[in-house]
Amino acid sequence: MIDSDVLERVLATAVRTGADFAEVYAEDKRSTSAGLDDGRVEQVNSGRDRGAGIRVVKGDTTGFAHTADLSEAGLLAAAEAAAAAASQGDGVTRTIALTRGPQRTVSPVAQYPDDIPKAAKVELLQRMDQAARGAGGSIVQVSAGYGDSHKHILVANTDGVFITDEQVRTLVRVSVVADGDTGMQTGYQSAGHTIGFELFGQVDVEDLARDAARQALTKLNARPAPSGALPVVIKRGSGGVLFHEACGHGLEADLVAKGGSVYRGKQGELVASPLVTLVDDGTMTGEWGAISYDDEGHASQYNVLIQDGVLTDYMWDYLRAKKEGRPQSGNGRRQSYQHLPMVRMTNTYVLNGTEEPDDIVRATEYGVYVAKLGGGSVNTASGDFVFGMTEAYLIEDGQITEPLREGNLIGNGPQVLLDIDLLGNDFAMGNPGTCGKDGQGVPVGDGQPTLRVKSLTIGGTAA
Repeated sequence: MIDSDVLERVLATAVRTGADFAEVYAEDKRSTSAGLDDGRVEQVNSGRDRGAGIRVVKGDTTGFAHTADLSEAGLLAAAEAAAAAASQGDGVTRTIALTRGPQRTVSPVAQYPDDIPKAAKVELLQRMDQAARGAGGSIVQVSAGYGDSHKHILVANTDGVFITDEQVRTLVRVSVVADGDTGMQTGYQSAGHTIGFELFGQVDVEDLARDAARQALTKLNARPAPSGALPVVIKRGSGGVLFHEACGHGLEADLVAKGGSVYRGKQGELVASPLVTLVDDGTMTGEWGAISYDDEGHASQYNVLIQDGVLTDYMWDYLRAKKEGRPQSGNGRRQSYQHLPMVRMTNTYVLNGTEEPDDIVRATEYGVYVAKLGGGSVNTASGDFVFGMTEAYLIEDGQITEPLREGNLIGNGPQVLLDIDLLGNDFAMGNPGTCGKDGQGVPVGDGQPTLRVKSLTIGGTAA
């Protein structure tokens, strides 16, 4: 993408005014998206976005400039702009020597989406539409989407880091609306991995659509969710978003440093049930948050954050870890070349326990079984959250019985970790997600085995 000798000259220019550190991040991204609504293909879009961001740091001041011009002249201009923003010049010249790092491939690709005709991608949406509508006459609306991206990145900095990486992602999603006596009810399903079009040899898109339709149709006959504090069993792969949002952000070192985390100063302390081991794993082959390198040029890793209930470490970006004398965790990520990196999760999940999932339900006399969580809101400083239950059922006498609707889970993330009293042996990852932080979105994954929280507040509408 950019020759090493050009990068060396650009970095030397960036630190010529006396900066402590400079970095070039470049990317070339091609993407395709398609959408279908009410049986009609609304749009099929392809695009390409390429450019570079240059970061210059002097003391506590950071200068940043980005450009779509990847010529040497364009990069030098951006380097000078970033350097000017970071410091007043002292005329020092530094020689930068770059040695390319090893090529890593966490998620091999068999069939690049770029090579697939758009018609084949549209056909997937049409098949999902037909399958969902075939699930029942109460289905009144189907929306489906397809997306793929093929991105090359390059990172080089004045500490000698120099890597390149290739990232491919492919995704489909479907949303279904059913109409009945309880009003409009929705269902949603998606599949996405860091692989190519071979995804659709592993995932049956008709089954995805039928499952979304099943969710919507089931809620037509659902009773309002109860209210109050109850034991809650969360199906495998369905509650990872809760741990990501309500706990994971509090383990990001930048928020910890700013005093925006309840986990500040708690390393070595019991912060969760001894059943719980929570990890962030960028090396998880094929999963939505998998990366070979982070966006600061450091290899992705398997990071244990909480082990047997004890807080062991935080997630770090490069400069913060360097300042604190901490090892790199591979969590410096950014949305694009137009953004600065920050601490971000990759694939965050709770490891397996020992219980059979059916035994967890049988051990619950009365409570709620959550099969799918939806959107919500989280105070990352406190961990307080509200999440919608998009698919949930009543548990009575140790059996899953009636479907529920119109309910929320209300609680506190750190307290939920402490209140997990049964942990299954059936680990699964959940749906692909996009995590938002400070205006940037990055792809992430989350997951967990079936588990029980001994008490969570249900915000239902039942009298």
